[in-house]
Amino acid sequence: MQLMPDSPLRQAALEVEAHVGAQGWDQAPRLFALVPTADLLAHQPELADQLSADPDSITPVEQELSGDRELENLLTEIEWPAAVMGCAAVVERIMLPPEAEDALPEDPDELLAAAAAHPDRREVRLVAAVTRDGSTHSAVRARDSDAALLEGPDLVPGLIEHLRRTLT
Repeated sequence: MQLMPDSPLRQAALEVEAHVGAQGWDQAPRLFALVPTADLLAHQPELADQLSADPDSITPVEQELSGDRELENLLTEIEWPAAVMGCAAVVERIMLPPEAEDALPEDPDELLAAAAAHPDRREVRLVAAVTRDGSTHSAVRARDSDAALLEGPDLVPGLIEHLRRTLT
């Protein structure tokens, strides 16, 4: 049963999540340009057997990232060319229950250590995708072996906002 309305952006976000997820956990952040498949095929027709035949589909194109900076900081310097209709990013994070926040230290290094050691932590993979027209889709998967994929337009608002700023 599908709960979210389907769209080319949703399909692209799910494709990114499946692609990254197939490579396991403990990965560096990943960034993807989202391009109209029809435009990509017009410039590279030899890719026709590898891409969707749907004229409205969106193809994620992975970008190479420097591993020495946080993705959020790197995104402040990115401006996509007009041919890119959107972008998507994948990051792994530790989430804590809201009641744990009051006991966390303020020092960033101590905060990371405390979150990593917290008994109620959950490791999650966050996927966010945005387009120039303002559409968004996001997905969250916990590291638990039987965890279902959660998805919706705004599950990771901070990452969505960082990505949105690269498109202006």
